[in-house]
Amino acid sequence: MKIYLYFLLVFSTLVSNLFGQTTTKELRSWKFSREDSRSASKIDFDDSHWQSVKVPHDWAIYGPFDKEIDKQVVKIEQNNEKEATEKTGRTGALPFVGVGWYRTSLTLPKFNNTKQALLTFDGAMSNAEVYVNGIKVGNRPYGYSYFYFDISDYIQDGKQIVLAVRLENQPFSSRWYPGAGLYRKVRIIVKNKVSFKHWGHFITTPFISESLAKVNVRSQVQGENLKIITKIKDAEGKLVSENIADERFADEIEQNIAVKNPNLWSPESPYLYTAEIKLYQDDNLKDAEIVRFGIREIKYTASNGFELNGQKTKIKGVCLHHDLGPIGTAVNRSALKRQLTILKDMGCNAVRSSHNMPSLEQLELCDEMGFLFLAESFDEWKKPKVKNGYNLYFDEWAEKDVVNLVHATRNHPSIIMWSAGNEVPDQWGSEGVKRLRWLQDVFHREDPTRPVTVGMDQVKAVMESGFGAILDIPGLNYRVHLYEEAYEKFPQGLLLGSETASTVSSRGVYKFPVVSESMKTYPDLQSSSYDLEYCSWSNIPEDDFILQDDKPWVIGEFVWTGFDYLGEPTPYDTYWPSRSSYFGICDLAGLPKDRYYLYRSRWNTKEETLHILPHWNWEGREGETTPVFVYTNYNSAELFINGKSQGIQKKSNKSKLNRYRLMWMDVKYEPGAVKVIAFDDQGKAVSEKTMVTAGQPHHIQLEADRPSIKANGEDLSYVTATLVDKNGNPCPTAANRLYFNVKGKGKFRAACNGDATSLEAFHEPTMKAFNGKLVVLVQSSTEIGNIELTVSGDQLKKEKIIISSISQ
Repeated sequence: MKIYLYFLLVFSTLVSNLFGQTTTKELRSWKFSREDSRSASKIDFDDSHWQSVKVPHDWAIYGPFDKEIDKQVVKIEQNNEKEATEKTGRTGALPFVGVGWYRTSLTLPKFNNTKQALLTFDGAMSNAEVYVNGIKVGNRPYGYSYFYFDISDYIQDGKQIVLAVRLENQPFSSRWYPGAGLYRKVRIIVKNKVSFKHWGHFITTPFISESLAKVNVRSQVQGENLKIITKIKDAEGKLVSENIADERFADEIEQNIAVKNPNLWSPESPYLYTAEIKLYQDDNLKDAEIVRFGIREIKYTASNGFELNGQKTKIKGVCLHHDLGPIGTAVNRSALKRQLTILKDMGCNAVRSSHNMPSLEQLELCDEMGFLFLAESFDEWKKPKVKNGYNLYFDEWAEKDVVNLVHATRNHPSIIMWSAGNEVPDQWGSEGVKRLRWLQDVFHREDPTRPVTVGMDQVKAVMESGFGAILDIPGLNYRVHLYEEAYEKFPQGLLLGSETASTVSSRGVYKFPVVSESMKTYPDLQSSSYDLEYCSWSNIPEDDFILQDDKPWVIGEFVWTGFDYLGEPTPYDTYWPSRSSYFGICDLAGLPKDRYYLYRSRWNTKEETLHILPHWNWEGREGETTPVFVYTNYNSAELFINGKSQGIQKKSNKSKLNRYRLMWMDVKYEPGAVKVIAFDDQGKAVSEKTMVTAGQPHHIQLEADRPSIKANGEDLSYVTATLVDKNGNPCPTAANRLYFNVKGKGKFRAACNGDATSLEAFHEPTMKAFNGKLVVLVQSSTEIGNIELTVSGDQLKKEKIIISSISQ
């Protein structure tokens, strides 16, 4: 069992161009239609009756929900299903299937044969066909791939350019809600033909010490008689180093630049440098770019597991789908930042993009905020999971898609590993081993600095076939009972929990009697937040905690999932109207479930966690057994019900639950006050928390995650509406209908209550609360000023909140 993967590097992220040599224009305003007219690509097509939309755009998120949409009768082998059943909400029950067209126009003044124009797409869902002035310039089947086309030959100086994009989503093409449309950014880049190539920079360091980092900059270029001048600046903008490289006839120019006393990038200190890179031809400036980068060292060994900057580091990660709940898949930086902020407070230090290529905005935020990142590529190879999935395109497109993934994102310091696939059926047999070796070689060829993993669920099969043995990092999805055997049989000497737990729960829902059970279902189609219910292939969090804590050769985990997502409503995937997942540590609205505090008590070692469950509004259960759990970073606590002690509980190794939870299993419910007092390891009372039985809903409390947002037409403030009684106590079972009105320099964008069975449209200005809460999204305009949100409800005192829209 030997492994020694040593990667020492500086990663960079392209931030912007400077000095006007290259111009980048984001194409936001488009015309859109669901009509499939092949003449829509033509210059003179009349699109005046089409809908005007802003890109990024997800056409399907507006609904309505419909159980017949993409209804699949299927046996899901990954879930150990024995026979096919009807799945009504598997892909979210939203209208993503079918064709959509987008059109826009622009002019490029002063464009001539010394210029180059690139049309770039960060992602288009899916089967994109791209037309310029009626001529098809290319296509891209994979909806998660970044791609671009050189459209220089189709442009004439000052003349109008008509762009058209046809997208088509097939039925039976996904296992979750994929979204639909131009859901990521589209840009046009105009530059000199003598310039840096697109995605042309790759920065590494062959040497890092406390006093010196050697920065290696490789830049792919177009042209002859070229010279590069590079200036490296610290986070305050001070010059720390510069270099001149002169190459007459080269496609790539390499520089080695010293940075003294480097500040290293890490989750605790995500320090970023910038490099100003200028390209000259015969002393004439032709191109210039600013590149942001971080200096850090990653290392994987059997003896120490994963090391970051020489420090042994445990990966405390979550898996994230790409949808953003009520706004669908349309990428939004503030929505992504809110997710990461919530995860940071939980103590999470890593994200896995599952099961797709991440957005560039997500990677930029992970660089800035300090998250390790596992960048995944595919959910399918050659063997299908779904009839019209990536299996149709694998042979022709897999290498091209991997190359674009690596080139577009390899310079982010957050990325510490690539994933070539997730639970691919190709794990079985010799052909799958060959495909893995080929894909891993492509990753290594394009980026020799990072290891490759695959999320493997067929653990017995990959032990026998050699599939697991050839991976840089063996990734196990669940199968905790096979960790020991896999460690013994695989030669690498370490394992990654590439996907763990899949515990299910509904925020604020508790079921009695309290049981730990697989695939447990209830008539209300909800799952209990006692955090003891799981799926046929999965487990409760403690099973993973024990492996992470007791086995040094387990380098970390990625929990399924950080947030609920649209589609895959296991264990209710055969029950309508369930249409979104129950796996999330937070619900679809981004509100933490109880499980959030279980992970926080273990992961966030710097701040106190003291959380009580369940709520204490149980009319009709007086005198009945109602267990109380406390999730805390303290090892002992005493529980009181209406001032009467229920005893002290201490964490211990007598069971896996007792090791991580404090539990009072015999508490009898009586309305009133629940209080917990936590003790330090010396037995001193250090913290307490009280929860009371609430009265009837009286008014609404509003709390914005950000009281001021940027006046850029896309920034969001998430306002949590909580129903409370006359004394301000949260009403944990309230389901009142609420209404939303926005005035001023912004607009209502969406609402979400986190209920996986709700069929209410996210974009309508009314929604029922779910267990006393929901979230309202307010979006800025391009004007500076105040935005006023009013939330009202029948027989409730309405509430207002002011959000400031400020200059960018």
